[in-house]
Amino acid sequence: MSLHSKIETKLSEALKAQDKKTYSTLRLIIAAIKDLMIAKKIKDKSTLPDNDLVALLKKMVKQRNDSCEAYKKAGRKELLDNEMSEIAIINKFLPKQLTEEEMKKICVEKIKQVGASTIKDMGKVIGVLKKEYSDVMDFSKVSQIIKENLK
Repeated sequence: MSLHSKIETKLSEALKAQDKKTYSTLRLIIAAIKDLMIAKKIKDKSTLPDNDLVALLKKMVKQRNDSCEAYKKAGRKELLDNEMSEIAIINKFLPKQLTEEEMKKICVEKIKQVGASTIKDMGKVIGVLKKEYSDVMDFSKVSQIIKENLK
């Protein structure tokens, strides 16, 4: 079952259960998927690759995290709670992310494998990591870990 099908199934379940928060978030996801299909000139939703959907969902989570930061600074708890619940719903469709400890272990291993010794080699390490772990790593944290290990 494709990721798009899973999202549509969850939407119909949320509509039946009258879970307003879930179905409004899922409708936002489906609207973003349709925008992506239009941008990529894809007619049939079954031809949309799951990795494109994962990238879209990650982008949506990042946008909501940015909004959360702004709401925290402004003291808008109700809007912050709303964004956090949307993040939780979107995260259900993303691959499980690695913990920080797992990321550190993998980063150190790849630094040794590539033979990186200075901060200038950071791009090589990130390139190798993106090929293997693009779906399960948060690369903003990865870059910090690599910088710490290459000082």
